[in-house]
Amino acid sequence: QYRIVERMRSLGMTTVLPAFAGHVPQGILRVFPRVNATRLGHWSHFDCTYSCIYLLHPEDPMFQVIGTLFLKELIKEFGTDHVYSADTFNEMTPLSSDPAYLSRVSNAVFRSMTGADPKALWLMQGWLFQHQPDFWQPAQVQALLHGVPLGRMIVLDLFAESKPVYQWTESFYGQPFIWCMLHNFGGNHGLFGTVEAINHGPFAARRFPNSTMVGTGLVPEGIEQNDMVYELMNELGWRQEPLDLPSWVTRYAERRYGAPNAAAASAWRLLLRSVYNCTGVCVNHNRSPLVRRPSLRMDTELWYNASDVYEAWRLLLSAGAELGSSPTFLYDLVDVTRQAVQQLVSDYYLSIRQAFQSHALPELLTAGGVLVYDLLPELDSLLSSHSLFLLGRWLENARAMATSDREAEQYELNARNQVTLWGPSGNILDYANKQLGGLVLDYYSVRWSLFVSVLVESLNSGRPFHQERFNQAVFQVERGFVYNKKHYPAVPAGDTMEISRKLFLKYYP
Repeated sequence: QYRIVERMRSLGMTTVLPAFAGHVPQGILRVFPRVNATRLGHWSHFDCTYSCIYLLHPEDPMFQVIGTLFLKELIKEFGTDHVYSADTFNEMTPLSSDPAYLSRVSNAVFRSMTGADPKALWLMQGWLFQHQPDFWQPAQVQALLHGVPLGRMIVLDLFAESKPVYQWTESFYGQPFIWCMLHNFGGNHGLFGTVEAINHGPFAARRFPNSTMVGTGLVPEGIEQNDMVYELMNELGWRQEPLDLPSWVTRYAERRYGAPNAAAASAWRLLLRSVYNCTGVCVNHNRSPLVRRPSLRMDTELWYNASDVYEAWRLLLSAGAELGSSPTFLYDLVDVTRQAVQQLVSDYYLSIRQAFQSHALPELLTAGGVLVYDLLPELDSLLSSHSLFLLGRWLENARAMATSDREAEQYELNARNQVTLWGPSGNILDYANKQLGGLVLDYYSVRWSLFVSVLVESLNSGRPFHQERFNQAVFQVERGFVYNKKHYPAVPAGDTMEISRKLFLKYYP
């Protein structure tokens, strides 16, 4: 934390320190038995073993004592730029929808900040308003926001490219807000973007009646994917009006690879109009069957024309002779090839399902065999040829944070769990799915192999396929991967161009 804060300030950035939002551990009831704290409900698919935090009542005298003391200690340790974050009800249903109660909570949080720093500015996520719109009606939103003097809170309109909140809250009822692009949930790989919404959204927000917008922001849950979208969003903060996207992306390709190339520019224009142009409400959780637990009811819908990606793949490969020495080009070649293979996996899945439903065993064996024994291993070797697509690198980075061997084991376990089960029993299964060399072969591919063999067994025996029974069996595979302790290389192997070309010659539709 010291290094992060020092680095930010050296770049002229404003640091944001966490403030007290009212949450307290259960142990406080042991030390202060009379304190007025209430247990909140569980979070997501986790029971009270892992969630159900306690919330102090805003009027309890301990609220100000703890809140101010906490912030004073933090300021003593890190200095301050007077901006503090607190999110009392993020993905949490408040104890009461009474506007007076909600206003008292936000007022208590703000007073505990100003008790430590009279110049305090509160930075709050606006995610809760669009996440639970049934609870956060206009009266509730206004009460929470107006518990703080106007101008002393900045709200992040967190998912403004898909579900802007400023439009139905009269510009957050006068509190300043930042128009944010969320874009990626869970740090998933998968080409995706909402370029039209991104290109026009900030300018529409500025022109909104009585707009209180004070800036643009990026708030992805995971970075290191879809660089183009982040480049675009960052550029808009400096613009007076929307960009001409096709000419912008043509220049982007040239800047990215260090040289103009007609084929590469054409590839990017195709990607721009297809994978990067999701319209309507778009939530990027990669839903490809490739990275989901197999079933007979998987979603293979695309928001774009699959042939545009195949053609972009062909064009990038043809640019390889000129651009092959550019590291950014090689990264993009892996990424676009990976997307093409992801589409192919859906096609093979549909063939598998169709064959099973029409009791065509030879077709089921053929499609299943190609998927499990050729396509997925080829994808794994492609990913393993690039350092930024390696499971070994992901695990090594986690271990590097540790201060002891035992801690390193724990961090690696968490890094494996996060990209797979996310929780002890698959509580948020595959939420943070990644397409990494090692993970595709030892996790996704093994799941698919089990699925195909269970379907074959079902046809052979005449017994119906039971999803619930399969889920129990496949959970052992998933859990096995988290605990297998297998070492994965953190150094790439193989020639990216060669592997991509080989895949292309075999599978280009």
